[in-house]
Amino acid sequence: MRKRILEPDRQDANERDGPWLDLEQVAEVEITSEDTEHPIERALVPGAPEGWVAGGPGEQTIRLLFPEPQSIRRVRLHFEETELERTQQFVLRWSPDGGHSFREAVRQQWNFSPGGACRETEDIHLGIPDVTVLELVIIPDIGGGPARASLAQLRIEPGEPEAG
Repeated sequence: MRKRILEPDRQDANERDGPWLDLEQVAEVEITSEDTEHPIERALVPGAPEGWVAGGPGEQTIRLLFPEPQSIRRVRLHFEETELERTQQFVLRWSPDGGHSFREAVRQQWNFSPGGACRETEDIHLGIPDVTVLELVIIPDIGGGPARASLAQLRIEPGEPEAG
């Protein structure tokens, strides 16, 4: 008998299970920093390899600006850490008014352990209309260590437009 163990293609599965927004077409991006080898597009564009990495340690912000307000049903965040043991915190918040005010959607901490828990995927169900700014703030190590923030993937599932 011949036997093979297949490694599931996580990225293809993640891309198939949602009608994700084409962020290249509908959003502008502001970031506090990025490593030149790992630009933000690698986390936002389907099929891009390796994700985004900050240019240095410390708190980082990724802000998506929508010139046309978006209804957002769900946000998927995927983080990976294979080198450092650390506790990361992220905050996802949104604005209906171009960033003048924000509403916090979720605040979460995760303990990365390269020998164990090295991946975190969050499916955050929002169900909010008229989002003009979506902001992700990442504190890569709440203990203040040298870790750099990273984001393997950010996807947004659009909500149904409200009837007018």
